[in-house]
Amino acid sequence: MGKFDGMLICTDLDGTLLKNDYTISEENIKAIEYFKKEGGYFTFVTGRMPFFVSYVLETVKPNAPFGCVNGAGLYDGKKGEYVWTATMPDNVNELVQYIDNRFSDLGIQVNTFHKTYFCRENKTMEDFRRATDLENLVCHYSDVKEPVAKIIFGSEREEDIKAIEALLKSHPLACNFDFIRSEKTLYEILPKGIGKGVSVTKLCEHLKVDVKRSVAIGDYDNDISMFKAAGVGIAVSNACKEALEAADLVTVSNEENAIAKVIYDIEKGLYKGF
Repeated sequence: MGKFDGMLICTDLDGTLLKNDYTISEENIKAIEYFKKEGGYFTFVTGRMPFFVSYVLETVKPNAPFGCVNGAGLYDGKKGEYVWTATMPDNVNELVQYIDNRFSDLGIQVNTFHKTYFCRENKTMEDFRRATDLENLVCHYSDVKEPVAKIIFGSEREEDIKAIEALLKSHPLACNFDFIRSEKTLYEILPKGIGKGVSVTKLCEHLKVDVKRSVAIGDYDNDISMFKAAGVGIAVSNACKEALEAADLVTVSNEENAIAKVIYDIEKGLYKGF
């Protein structure tokens, strides 16, 4: 019997597990290995697609499938295949065109379960591609024939992001989709009922783990559904205001080995129910 048998930790990547330079600290790596060795399940839940998390997979070596596409998929990194997916309704392009017609310089990105298409370029999309090292696949959103996982709009202007949110939520089709702000410059359309919290629930079902014995760690709006789904929701201290308010607890920042801190706090019995 290990100290962490029957426990599951799900962490966000950017701003949480990853430091500001996109690396993972040695302290976090050692703590994660210790947690897994003592019987715990460790994985991550991210808005990213499976094909650009190779560094995390190689460094952390999660011993459970990971959540991706902001909750629209569970992916088994060892087998190289999806365990579960949620597909976008076909009429999503009506929403995309609705927003497209109102912004001349908005970045538009379509994510399928295997590719990312850059449908309109701007600084946000250039920065996104630079950070992820993704291939610049150019395609109009109406020409994407594969099942769509999510749509991303990008702008450096706060007023654009706020306007996109308001327009989408007031559209007649809004009830068929979910929307989330995943980063300061990004706003997303997701299938209805999908969010990172779904990944936590599906993972617990898949692993036969009591959801009350799960921990979710994050820093942004799209992590709030994880906090609500997990037994304990923990925000890093560098989290946005909304995430800090939604979390059950607040730990140290992503620059201070937050994951290691959580693991050792569990070991010390500081979390009720663990």
